[in-house]
Formats: sequence, structure tokens, C-alpha cells
Amino acid sequence: MKNRHSALVAALAVSALALAGCSGSSSGAESGSDGPYRVLVTGAISGQGALAANSQTSILSAKAGAEAVNKAGGIGGRQVELTVVDDGGDATRAVSNLREAVASGKKPDLYLNSGPSTVSAATLPILKQNKILSFNIGPTAESSDPKEFPLNFDLASGPDENAATMARYIKGKGYQSVGTIHGSSAYGEVFGEAMEDALGAEGVSSTGSEEYDVAALDMTAQLQALKNKGTQALVIDAYGAPLGYLLNSLQRLEWNIPLIGNTSVSGTSLVSKPAPEGVLGTPATANLVMHVLSSTVYNPDDAAVNTMVENMKALGDIPSTLILADNYDALPLVVAAANKVGSSTDPEALADALENQEVLDTAKTAFAPAYHYTAESHASKPGDAAYKFVPPSKLLNGQYSNPAA
Repeated sequence: MKNRHSALVAALAVSALALAGCSGSSSGAESGSDGPYRVLVTGAISGQGALAANSQTSILSAKAGAEAVNKAGGIGGRQVELTVVDDGGDATRAVSNLREAVASGKKPDLYLNSGPSTVSAATLPILKQNKILSFNIGPTAESSDPKEFPLNFDLASGPDENAATMARYIKGKGYQSVGTIHGSSAYGEVFGEAMEDALGAEGVSSTGSEEYDVAALDMTAQLQALKNKGTQALVIDAYGAPLGYLLNSLQRLEWNIPLIGNTSVSGTSLVSKPAPEGVLGTPATANLVMHVLSSTVYNPDDAAVNTMVENMKALGDIPSTLILADNYDALPLVVAAANKVGSSTDPEALADALENQEVLDTAKTAFAPAYHYTAESHASKPGDAAYKFVPPSKLLNGQYSNPAA
């Protein structure tokens, strides 16, 4: 298994991967209407644990999406040339990689990241300066604002939409006094505020939003504060190891309460693995449901998602949940925009086309069933029908097997 993992990492770390590039130009040529459509994908290939696995899934989805597009004729007649670089999950390294790509004379036509949001925040100004079209899976407070970043589009839903969807679910379950606990990350802080606002909009009483340090090993104090306020259900934001510490803290308090985890929780492998590697099947997850995109739950009747999974499997094992497969949709979205514009060489024209719902409706996406970009917002906004709430289960090809809760 170790050798297989090493082989996958080596395959992802190639400096340039030309996918079915029969119409591509030589490697030194400038990108243009007769050259390849250059896509730069960055991810934490050398990262550890969940960060590395999630990054590998993200990159795998981009490779599968590029291959599917190339088989269908490319983007505006240009074959996609995909270059993967290792940022180690470090924003400074991601910036250096991007600057090197621009300075090399082979500026990418499209830039894709694999998160986290710190990478997005650091690279977006450079992408704007160099007029590079980008799709982003690590939303920041400004990444979906076209006034700030007119050529960037968020693939992952942002904290506002996630919170609103969760609040409507909570209201439907009849919970009246709901608390939130979230990490000190950039996303966690924005999500905590958004969750309180969303609960209020649905007429659900908030018992407070408690923040914990993501480096902390114990969240008992924050949980006790929420318990003392009569919290009947708890929204949790936790990614990676902090999720385990949070669940352990709940167990120490002997606090059996309905738990609603956000996408950070559903993207953490702990919930899909039994002990001792994870917490699946233990009392810690007995009351937990998680907010996921519908593509993360197996459905034998969803042809688009099943094709995406098969395309990814053909290129390698899917090491983590499909909640990180956003990048599969980036290239079909560009195809739809290029078909509208009649060219793939003008990033501003492509961005304008992506703000047209009729164009978006023609895109053959799979990760999300729909996108709703506008001139006012480049947030994905797939809508409530795109989401499910599921209990933890084992993953098969990046998908949970349980039906909606």
C-alpha cells in the first residue's frame, strides 16, 4: 500500500502533464489560439494526513475533468495541458510557484487550487494582476466578489450559503436552541458569524458561537459554555485532528446532543474510518449528521456523478471524500464559456460569459448539479437541492453510502 501511495504522489507531482495533447504546440511556445490551453493546478502533494489526501483527490478530479474535456475536443479547439505543482499547503510556496509560472513565458490560461483558503487569499491578488482566469475551492471573504477579483469564480460553496442551508435543515428538524462551535481558521471565523445570522433568519434561537484555537487539544470550556445556555443541538466546524479533540471533549462532558457538522467535518477522514484510525461506529458519532454535496453520496441513478467517479478511478485511487473534487467542474465550465464567446484566449470575455445563466446551464458539470454566477457574485450557489445531510459511513470511491438523514 505504501508503494502504491508513493506511485500516486509521483504521478501527481509531474512538472507538466499534457493530456491527449495532439493539437498542442511545443513546450516553449506561447499559449494562443493554436497552442494548448494551459492549466496550472496547485496542491499539497507533500502535505501530511488529511491535507495530502484531500489535495490528491482535488488534483485527481482536475486531471479527470481535463481528460474528459480533451476527449470531447478540448476548449475552443485547444487541448488542455495540465501542470501540477506541489505547494505543501503553504501559501508562500503557492505564491512562488505561481510567480515562476508567469515569469517562465508560459503563463497559465487557468489556475486551480486545492485549498486551503490561505492559499486562495495569497494567490488571488497575483492572478488578478496578471489577468489569469481562476476557479477556487478555498473561498475567502472576498474571493467571490467580482469587484475585487473579476476573473475568479468559487467552485466550493461559501460559508454564507453553507450556513443558510444548514439553518433551513435545523428549522425543519424542529430544533429551537442551537449553538455553534468553530475553529479559529479564516473559514471557521466567517462560518461562525454566518451561522448565527442564518439561524436568526430562520427564526431559530442561537445560544451562541464559541471559537476554539485550531491548535488546541481540548474544547471542554467552550462546550460547557454552550451547554450551560440550554443548547439543544450543536453545529460544529472542525477539520482534521481538531474534530477528534472536539468529539473527545463532548464525550468527557457526557453531553449527548444532536450534532450537525459542516463540510469541514464531512471532509475529515476520521468520520469514515473505524477505531483506532477513526471514530466511525463509536458513541462519539452516534448523534452526528454531516452537510455534504449530493455528489458525495452514492446514487446509482446519477449518471453524471458516476461518470466523474469512473473517470477519476481510471487515473488512480480516490483517497478522500469527493467533497474535494470541485476541480472536475472547472473545465466544462470554461468549455461552455468558450463556446459562447467563440474563443478561449480572452479571460475577461470568458468571465463575462460565466455570468450568463444560459451559458452555465449548458456546462456538463458533475461535482455540483448547477452553478449560479452573476455579475454581482461569483459564488457557486448550487441551491438546497444540491445538498444532503448524512450520518458517517465508510467511503467507497470518495462517496458515503448512507441515504439522506
